[in-house]
Amino acid sequence: MKIAIVGTGYVGLVSGTCFAETGVDVTCVDVNQKKIEGLKNGIIPIYEPGLEEMVIRNIKENRLNFTTSLESCLDDVEVVFSAVGTPPDEDGSADLKYVLEVARTIGKHMNKYVLVVTKSTVPVGTAKKVRATIQEELDKRGVNIEFDVASNPEFLKEGNAINDFMSPDRVVVGVESERAKEVMTKLYKPFLLNNFRVIFMDIPSAEMTKYAANSMLATRISFMNDIANLCELVGADVNMVRSGIGSDTRIGRKFLYAGCGYGGSCFPKDVKALIKTAEKNGYPMRVLKAVEEVNQAQKSILFNKLNKHFNGNLEGKIIALWGLAFKPETDDMREAPALILIDLLLKAGCTVRVYDPAAMNEAKRRIGDCVYYAQDMYDALLDADALLMVTEWKQFRLPAWGVIKKTMRTPVIIDGRNIYDIDELKAMDVTYYCIGK
Repeated sequence: MKIAIVGTGYVGLVSGTCFAETGVDVTCVDVNQKKIEGLKNGIIPIYEPGLEEMVIRNIKENRLNFTTSLESCLDDVEVVFSAVGTPPDEDGSADLKYVLEVARTIGKHMNKYVLVVTKSTVPVGTAKKVRATIQEELDKRGVNIEFDVASNPEFLKEGNAINDFMSPDRVVVGVESERAKEVMTKLYKPFLLNNFRVIFMDIPSAEMTKYAANSMLATRISFMNDIANLCELVGADVNMVRSGIGSDTRIGRKFLYAGCGYGGSCFPKDVKALIKTAEKNGYPMRVLKAVEEVNQAQKSILFNKLNKHFNGNLEGKIIALWGLAFKPETDDMREAPALILIDLLLKAGCTVRVYDPAAMNEAKRRIGDCVYYAQDMYDALLDADALLMVTEWKQFRLPAWGVIKKTMRTPVIIDGRNIYDIDELKAMDVTYYCIGK
């Protein structure tokens, strides 16, 4: 089976590589010539554990190819996945210009049946726009070629994307014809053999499922952060509360960790887009507006704790940050809490020293040289007045506290992910703050 995937960002590259791993002949398409040339040589533009090895292996076995020309492979493929970006517009709604440009290209150059599948996260109703755009181009050419559209939203977690794709909880597919269903069943047959669930539904429901899933997870995070902030005021321990409510099978334990806010490419964008979709349909998403409000406030909580500790006098203080990416096992800094923190610290007159195992280059690209980029986690602490633990990378979990006390000017730890033992640090004369205690 031959397919094309347009867009070699996170979703497109992971999806294309994993499909190739199951024996599908995949052509990945991107307008960025430099990126495509790099990929042909095994140079991966994103950080994702295990991806580089899988890309190189499938290139060598000639199942994974790269090109800048979608039209050059349209006659050979049965399915075209659209995995291009859908960045938020100024009003928070999803920008569909890249999605519709892919549709236009398909309509201009297709000469036989093709199933066009939207993999990007898009608002309900996008498939209708894709169909209309393709049909408009076919009408301009005066040709009558059958095609189908479908929706197949991704549910990949950065840092665990390959496992999520190869061993999914479920695969959601929205179709509107039996032919499209048959094609997608054939494509996902390797997953069906392993008893993974492929859930077929109508296209609007598939489009909505992605937004609803991410919004539910974001809601759980903001809810626990709200509870954590109240725990601090009333003398409760949010970790004990989490254990208590998480043992209820109706609630479960996942995404109940208090912290310094969520970020990344999905949750912030998708919550905003779903709010905007509701507004366009005359319905206010009151819960999601609160979710977004809580999250924005939570991104400043470490700064607020730091500012309170120093009685509002942060001028000239040296502050270390461990973690820049929005989560471990990725270099993604989109909407990362670290960006808010760095901005607040610099405005307060602090000198900022940072370290992240994967996101240092991305940070330099985003914020330049306004901070000191440390050689390692302990270099970041040199003469520091406080450490803000922002991203819970594994290497930060069991640090050498003796080295830390000798390296820092004052041993003040503000833990944004609740990974350290408060009693252990108190016994070592380390001033320790966390979330929800």
